[in-house]
Amino acid sequence: MRFDLSDDAKGEWFKFFRSEIKEGGEVNYLEPEADAGRICLRLATPEVINSIQSQTQKKVAEFVRNPKSRAMERVTYFDQTPEQEKKERELIWDHAIQEWEGILDKDGNEIPCTLENKLKLMNIPQFARFVGRCLQILTGLEELEAETATKNS
Repeated sequence: MRFDLSDDAKGEWFKFFRSEIKEGGEVNYLEPEADAGRICLRLATPEVINSIQSQTQKKVAEFVRNPKSRAMERVTYFDQTPEQEKKERELIWDHAIQEWEGILDKDGNEIPCTLENKLKLMNIPQFARFVGRCLQILTGLEELEAETATKNS
């Protein structure tokens, strides 16, 4: 099997599909419409995630007494303000959504693929469910869930 390592950041194109929430909270994904736009999505590599986290989190280390051993132990954790958490989400969505075609506003005008527009669209539940579902498909989580369900039946 051959892999092109020079283009590892290339995303996958998905035709936009709508979804509806049934009673009980189950989501039903519909088939794409004929004139649906397309969105290019990609997964974040560990390097990208580390880079984003280094911009939005502060590593904190402190010594805490272990009640069982009564010894002081070093504990490390990441501290993040609500603003940093918001910035982290924005950077992840900006990375995941590479580009799009045929995504239109209410007047039928093409929406430019900018960070501002990505964030506006991610606040629309229909769009956020679509992106979430496509990222599930990219990670192979869909197959893993089906496999687990089959084994547990």
